[in-house]
Amino acid sequence: MPYAKRSTLPWTITDGRAGNVRQAVALASALRLGGQQRLQLQPQAPWRWLSPRLLPGAAGGFGEVFQNLAGTAPGLAIGCGRQAAAALRVLAQRGTRTVQILDPRINPRHWDLLVVPEHDRLRGANVLTLLGSLNPVSDDWLAWGRAAFSSFEQLPGPRTALLVGGPTDHAPWQDADIQPLFQQLAARIRADGGSVLATTSRRTPKPVTQALLAAFDDVPGVIWSDGGDGSNPYGGLLGWADRIVCTPDSVNLLSEACATRVPVGVLLGQRAQGRMARFQQALRDRGRLLVGLEALDADVTLPVEPLRETVRIADEVRARLGL
Repeated sequence: MPYAKRSTLPWTITDGRAGNVRQAVALASALRLGGQQRLQLQPQAPWRWLSPRLLPGAAGGFGEVFQNLAGTAPGLAIGCGRQAAAALRVLAQRGTRTVQILDPRINPRHWDLLVVPEHDRLRGANVLTLLGSLNPVSDDWLAWGRAAFSSFEQLPGPRTALLVGGPTDHAPWQDADIQPLFQQLAARIRADGGSVLATTSRRTPKPVTQALLAAFDDVPGVIWSDGGDGSNPYGGLLGWADRIVCTPDSVNLLSEACATRVPVGVLLGQRAQGRMARFQQALRDRGRLLVGLEALDADVTLPVEPLRETVRIADEVRARLGL
């Protein structure tokens, strides 16, 4: 059947999860195609259960907005996550070139290109691999973070950014594991001087957040622990950090920390398993990841090579698809 004139801007398609949105938007931005149209799916049963496999009527299975816009299918669509993988297949049937981020767990032939982390096992002629995850962190992005949170410049240095996630199947750490490390880090900052720039995530257990607040109660700095603390200063934390310490549970957090030009240490790295353990080992092999609080003792006069995979992947996508 004929379709209306195609959208000239690429679409980024996700289920709305922050990590998926961040990767799709980062790649679309790096392609520099004049902008992007962001679309959050509203998947319905049974399509939601079976994605990325398709059932008849799939164009209507991902919400009214997607169904209405699919009539003007774009020339290029970038999706991240399992739900997006199925929506991309619908658009591919209408002539859209598709880029799927993350392993869809079925044959990669259903998409023009796939972008997956090296620590996953998927390989193929149309599969591009990267160390870590796609993200927006660049020198310009970090400069924006410093400008947006310029008040952080008044905090005493060295400034230690502390990025706290939460336990996962691939990094099953416990509340009791992290609390002594908070206390050790706080003690180092009190003894050596400096300040802390800390943030938690939606996955951070409440007892961990409480332990964080208690440990750094008398330490200069900023702690963002929920939406009640105002705008998330994440860009400012990375932009002003002299060193960064992360929990071991998030590829996205570690990738973005390692995209800066400062030393990065991982707390409880020994708790990582499977894909997460392979990823962290690759970072250590590259000389980009230190163990725990070793980041506080790193020689800051030595140059740091930032982990910047997004631009390289965007260049490859552009070349492969002739953009």
